[in-house]
Amino acid sequence: MHLDIWLLLGAALVLCAIIAVRLSHKAGLPTLLAYMALGLFIGESGPLHIHFDDAELAETLGLAALVLILAEGGITTDWRRMKPAVPVAVSVSVLGTLISIGIVAAACIWLLGMDWRFAFLLGAVLAPTDAAAVFSVLRRLPLPSRLMGLLEGESGMNDAPVVIIVITLSAHSTAPNLAELLGVMVYELVAGAVIGIAIGWLGAQGLRRIALPASGLYPIAVMSLAVGAYASASMLHASGFLAVYVGAVVLGNSRLPHRPATRGFAEGVGWLAQIGLFVMLGLLADPGELPAQILPALIVGSVLLLVARPVSIVLSTIGFKLTWGEKLFTSWAGLRGAVPIVLATIPMVADIPNADRLFAIVFNIVVLFTLLQGPTLPLVARWCRLSSDEPTRELDVEAAPLEELHADLLEVRIPPDSMLSGVEIFELRLPPGASITLIVREGTSFVPEPTTPLQSGDTLLVVTTDAVREAAERRLRAVSRKGKLAGWFGETGT
Repeated sequence: MHLDIWLLLGAALVLCAIIAVRLSHKAGLPTLLAYMALGLFIGESGPLHIHFDDAELAETLGLAALVLILAEGGITTDWRRMKPAVPVAVSVSVLGTLISIGIVAAACIWLLGMDWRFAFLLGAVLAPTDAAAVFSVLRRLPLPSRLMGLLEGESGMNDAPVVIIVITLSAHSTAPNLAELLGVMVYELVAGAVIGIAIGWLGAQGLRRIALPASGLYPIAVMSLAVGAYASASMLHASGFLAVYVGAVVLGNSRLPHRPATRGFAEGVGWLAQIGLFVMLGLLADPGELPAQILPALIVGSVLLLVARPVSIVLSTIGFKLTWGEKLFTSWAGLRGAVPIVLATIPMVADIPNADRLFAIVFNIVVLFTLLQGPTLPLVARWCRLSSDEPTRELDVEAAPLEELHADLLEVRIPPDSMLSGVEIFELRLPPGASITLIVREGTSFVPEPTTPLQSGDTLLVVTTDAVREAAERRLRAVSRKGKLAGWFGETGT
């Protein structure tokens, strides 16, 4: 009966969280607020009186959830959109983060009289943007692809340097050797990136060559490889957070079998990790301690939003040719969420003086400034005159391996705005070795003739050999973007 009650409670919480996603989506708010409210509601001050104050367990579970969230973010990241923004994303993630930490720490010392260690810990904990908040909120906005790549890349990569700084400050009561700290940071970041790329590439090569007996095994294998990248890097004293994100980006953008299904599975795991993480953090927070830290939270949060974030963005993007509108939006879109709150548990576990106060300040900042920033992002995007530069939706292609034929079966869905509509089969000029074998239209399927015209909403089954699969996909993308004369327009479908 005890197990039954907990299973019922868990199922009810997840269903309430799913309903909260819908409500927060309509309001333009990150779902983290609803989840943390659920945690506060069922906590010891709520009707269920669930008592939870184990900071060490919260840190462990929180870091594990962040691994899954970063893996989902990497798998669902479009490398073609992110690639041009990688240099500026790295600069903002490292240089911008260090600048932000310094400004917030100086303000805490000057305005609130905090000691240097507490001030720098608070600045470091608040420095990273939150991957879950960025992925759930910003992907709904029609932003330029380079700007979206910058924001996604920053949120995926800036956890890594901050974790190193927070752990170092929590472990040492004296000022760390800056040269030594910089050397450790460079090693961990470089090694983490290399490990992530290696595991992602090797895993993708293996999954493309091995036909597993069930399609459901592919998503599990991809997520396991991403989590394995984190564990491998951590065991080698490298950045596990950077490894899992980079490895997931490599896996998510490789030509894997059942790729759309893998993305869907990763999104489900990511949502479940977010629900558990934010509810747990709401449970960990003490409602009695939060009101006393609202004023310091407003002061520190204002410095972070209005001074530290804009200055760090302006300085770290010098030479990258971002417009002032893009810089302004990037400054305002630095959403904080679970990452700062999870990082705030590290000083609590290390028994740093006033660690509970730090946690309460960070919790208040996340709640108050998410309420301010989240709903206003569409308005700020319009003020900055930002709009999407992607004119059409891309084709959704899913592949299943045909091992004995050394071929793949591609499932291609034609979106409503695709220029494939009206094109006849023979006009596609697919490479030899690729053929459309079946069309599913309005619930019925038929074998097409060479003169059969395609329609929006059709699902095509394309059999292609390994040698020409990439060329066939490029041709389909090219025609989808520019029509049957795509070659005359210079469209190659890359």
